[in-house]
Amino acid sequence: MAKKYIILDTETTGTSETDRIIQLGFIVLGAKEVEVQNEFCSTDVPISFGAMEVHGVTPDMIEGKVTCTEMTAYKRLQELNTDENYMIIHNAPFDLGMLKKEGFDNQMQVIDTLRVAKHILPDEDAHRLQYFRYKFELYKDEQKEADALGIEVKAHDAIGDVLILKLLLSKLRTLTQEAFPDANPVEKMVELTSTPIIVTTFRFGKHKGKSLQEVAGSDAGYLRWMLSSMDNLDADLKYSINLVLGS
Repeated sequence: MAKKYIILDTETTGTSETDRIIQLGFIVLGAKEVEVQNEFCSTDVPISFGAMEVHGVTPDMIEGKVTCTEMTAYKRLQELNTDENYMIIHNAPFDLGMLKKEGFDNQMQVIDTLRVAKHILPDEDAHRLQYFRYKFELYKDEQKEADALGIEVKAHDAIGDVLILKLLLSKLRTLTQEAFPDANPVEKMVELTSTPIIVTTFRFGKHKGKSLQEVAGSDAGYLRWMLSSMDNLDADLKYSINLVLGS
């Protein structure tokens, strides 16, 4: 069976542990065919006002809809859930975490375009999807893509974001090929997704702008305090601190 590439995004009631999916959108790219899935679902968890501000999904839009696991889109995703296929998401841990709450245990190979971008483009001001939409002028091509796929473009809407993600994936594939000319770009993006990102400079706090190496020499105690006391410390920053401390 030919491998497929599933480019996916969700919209949710919020970002906490108790929040749930209210929209699932994805494009399936096969050898010859392209499939679009986009569906709203209901949940007992109220949509937070902060979430509404981001995605514009209001309670009336999901009222009377089936639950997530009853959606045609969800059932189709389960059918596609094999290790020969690829799941492409921007900030994969969030969406995969939300899907896991609905009983979805991902078996696909994952390409997290956020992590790939951080590896390939470490010096960018941001690595958000909408940032790259403008940085790479993806917005100039999205209407043509949308028309071809029958998709209505809305900023932050799940399927609208999937469309941008499809364009970003093509750009990152090219950049990965340029950075690693001897590697298969798709397989390299899978590898980069699970490869720790070396953080070299503080972007916050009292040492903002200083290199980790410099702080390790002048204030190693602070770095050790971060490791022991900051429960929500970013995994890549934690890895990088241990690296400069020689742990």
